[in-house]
Amino acid sequence: MNEAIVSTKGWVVIPKVYRQKYNLRPGSRVQIVDYGAGLSIVPLPDNPVDALQGLLARGPSLTADLLAERRKEREKEERRLE
Repeated sequence: MNEAIVSTKGWVVIPKVYRQKYNLRPGSRVQIVDYGAGLSIVPLPDNPVDALQGLLARGPSLTADLLAERRKEREKEERRLE
């Protein structure tokens, strides 16, 4: 377990092992999250759009599901109009 000491200015040094693991370097942005019982330091990506690119690529195609649902709705509508 790694520990850090809060300085009089409120600074905390992130241990080297975590700076390397999460590619934190001078100027890197992090978010401090308050969970009520504790704090968490979350690294922020340099470019959020690039970080999200391809996020849903591994999942099922939502487009195919939407088209199938629309086809069913259209069929119901056509039967109702007959």
